[in-house]
Amino acid sequence: MDLSIVVPVMNEEASIQPLYEAIVNALKHLEINYEIILVDDGSSDNTFETAERISKLDSRLKVIKLKRNYGQTTGLHAGFQESKGEIVVTMDGDLQNDPGDIESMINKINEGYDIVLGWRHDRKDFLISRKIPSKIANWLISKVTGVPVKDNGCAIRAYRGEVVKRFPMYSEMHRLMPVITALSGARFAQIKVKHHERKFGKSKYGLSRIYKVLIDMVALKIIFSFFHLPLYGFGIFALLFGIISFVIFVFGLAKILFNPGYSLVTTMGSSILFASLSMFLIFMGIISELVYKSGDIKIEKLLRYKK
Repeated sequence: MDLSIVVPVMNEEASIQPLYEAIVNALKHLEINYEIILVDDGSSDNTFETAERISKLDSRLKVIKLKRNYGQTTGLHAGFQESKGEIVVTMDGDLQNDPGDIESMINKINEGYDIVLGWRHDRKDFLISRKIPSKIANWLISKVTGVPVKDNGCAIRAYRGEVVKRFPMYSEMHRLMPVITALSGARFAQIKVKHHERKFGKSKYGLSRIYKVLIDMVALKIIFSFFHLPLYGFGIFALLFGIISFVIFVFGLAKILFNPGYSLVTTMGSSILFASLSMFLIFMGIISELVYKSGDIKIEKLLRYKK
């Protein structure tokens, strides 16, 4: 299989037929074998029934139905696991992405890139609720990670199949896939893509998703900063909590010296709690360091064996 197109959908009943026709028309002049994978992420309308009806007429269309609404990341992951294409393209099911851009993305992948990202340079969305938060989030992600992705929220992307098969997905991590894979050594390119106004249904995205992306970004930064030095990473937080424990302990001693009737239960209890947390983090750091070093030894032995 040359190409898999993965589209997570939820309550997009009116978009399914025109979406399918737009994809087929965009690819009909290309001499490639492809499949379209629609993942119904717990729709409450007739999205699944509409897609299933079309799939009975065209075997290239596959439909996956999730038991409930898990979110776009899980929907994409389900589609990735079922995909068989050497190249996997993702896009939204609301017709705002243009299937006509798929050909350009395939050509770019064939130039030697692992990921090709769409960039909505002329975005057809609301300024305050969509464009401005998106620009802020993109700027923050670029500054924190050092990976200059112009549009982390653009759904139309192309990946090499082996990249998405191995990628761990949770929370809102689908948005940070380019950043994570780039930090891991993948080559990525960005191209301008068309963006259309929504014709059917309502947007599933809002300001509430921003904080999830920001939390994932912080976690990502911590992971990649201390991946090779786990003891150092855990040690920083252990030192912080150790200092807090010491300060509380000194404060308790000072209180009882100047106020003999002062109860130390709460103060010393807090000090012991932070001290315990500090020790726990140190032990976690030591264990992580041993696991990491053990992995290095196994890799070294494997490489020697191959030689």
